[in-house]
Amino acid sequence: MKTETPNYRSKCPLSIALEFIGDKWSLIVIRDMCLGKSKYCDFQASPEGIPTNILASRLRELEENGLLIKRPYQAKPVRYEYFLTPKGADLLPVLQQLVKWTQKHVPDCGEPPEGFFTAQPEDLLQKWVDATDTA
Repeated sequence: MKTETPNYRSKCPLSIALEFIGDKWSLIVIRDMCLGKSKYCDFQASPEGIPTNILASRLRELEENGLLIKRPYQAKPVRYEYFLTPKGADLLPVLQQLVKWTQKHVPDCGEPPEGFFTAQPEDLLQKWVDATDTA
């Protein structure tokens, strides 16, 4: 997590939020994590086709900003699993509202998986609790 004093463009809460998640890929990674993906190869398999260099960069930035943590699941070579923190899981309602907005205003968009709209941020945190217990 970043420890230096942040230098934001303004004090506007929306502007600050966009510093964390305003790029093209961060919410896709968060979405995938909300849907149960946790490994690099899982994120690569998403239909949006995030380039590997960008995926690595976004995972690092999301970790630095306290939205996820990583834990090794394999030693040689070292490979990591990623878990939403409470701060990251709190983005679930934002994603749910963005999906509702898209469904209202974009004809023929896809449907989210069953249970997406009834999920709660706390539903996503058991993996995080397990990961932090083993740290």
